[in-house]
Amino acid sequence: MKTATIPSLRVAPELRRAAESVLQKGETLSSFVELSLRASIQQRRLQQEFIARGLASRDEARKTGEYFAADDVLRELDNMLSQEEAQAGV
Repeated sequence: MKTATIPSLRVAPELRRAAESVLQKGETLSSFVELSLRASIQQRRLQQEFIARGLASRDEARKTGEYFAADDVLRELDNMLSQEEAQAGV
């Protein structure tokens, strides 16, 4: 597999020092930057998927005319959370 490079990144010295201050044993600044980049990519993909599901849900509601009151949804979510916490012994 060929490797590619990410363009050089110029940052303020304070940011570099802050990044270096949180490196774990054996971790390099390059590996930290790569891990951070991967995490940001994953977060953005999840965010895009979340938005797509929300828009699809909106479109479905408009098509069917079936809507749910926010209070009802929040109450149901609270109940679900309570049940999960009870099962987990929280």
